[in-house]
Amino acid sequence: RLLDICIDFDGTCVKHDYPRVGDDIGAQRVLKRLTDAGHNLILFTMRSDWGVKKGMFESGLSDAVKWFADNDIPLYGKQVNPSQTEWTKSPKAYGQLYIDDAALGAPLIHPEGERPYYNWELGEIMLELMGVLPHTREEVTKLKALKDEEE
Repeated sequence: RLLDICIDFDGTCVKHDYPRVGDDIGAQRVLKRLTDAGHNLILFTMRSDWGVKKGMFESGLSDAVKWFADNDIPLYGKQVNPSQTEWTKSPKAYGQLYIDDAALGAPLIHPEGERPYYNWELGEIMLELMGVLPHTREEVTKLKALKDEEE
């Protein structure tokens, strides 16, 4: 089944460095796998261009959208699921899956002196185990080993 997947940006696709675009954390390969598998990605972030227009920030939503374009990762929507306007006026973007560093249970990397950010190595395996991405026995073994290391 193909999914509409809402994806956060800061701390999920890149390290936290708002209003600038943070350093890469390995999201690109997994996001490309998701779109290659036919899933739709919806950028769902607190970023907006309001602060840029007001001269308060140098970076905003447009810079996050550009990050996706620069990495050849197609977006189905930005802040909203384009298909939801047919059946709701809700401001919340509809998706069957949300990937966000602030979500309960999200796998995180906790570097000393920095804000935690999404662990794409574990996240990728979770997506495989959920059947969202194809997986192999080797990858399941890798997940078990990573979980053992954390304990």
